[in-house]
Amino acid sequence: MAMSTLTIQEAAETTGWSPRMLRYIEQVGLVAAPRSAGGYRLYGPAELQRLRTLRELLQRFDIGLTDVGFALRLRRDEELRAALDEWFQARPAPPADVPADDWLRWEYDKHQKLLAEIPVAQRSRPAPVDAPTGAFPIVDIPDDTGTYPVVDIADDDYRSRSGRRPGAHRNHEENR
Repeated sequence: MAMSTLTIQEAAETTGWSPRMLRYIEQVGLVAAPRSAGGYRLYGPAELQRLRTLRELLQRFDIGLTDVGFALRLRRDEELRAALDEWFQARPAPPADVPADDWLRWEYDKHQKLLAEIPVAQRSRPAPVDAPTGAFPIVDIPDDTGTYPVVDIADDDYRSRSGRRPGAHRNHEENR
């Protein structure tokens, strides 16, 4: 008897991807399995081939699923592609109305305004990042209290009291 389709569990066992990962792969638009009349995912030879070649692609280029998902998004979103092209080509320079001596303070103030718009819970603990190859991953280490301290780099008073540079301590608030 010839097989025509596999359930998500059978496809997971065949491909090595977990059922949860197969759902994620579908959610980001990389491989979509057709559905049965009852709504179950059905994996045929075409879907299995796409999953196999996807795994080969990830291994060949040492990339993650989020990299491929983002590449797909870039192909589909012209505005995002243009904005990224512009960002990659841009060279750092002070705004025309900001003297070079005031540029650092101006950038600091802009960052503070941006951070003020982000809820503290989100800014003190960044979302997990699947860093593309060649990038440095974000290391997210909580202090002894289980929080993720935010350091104020403009706190010269702290630097002079502690003798340490900001970020070289566990919890900025403990030392105030």
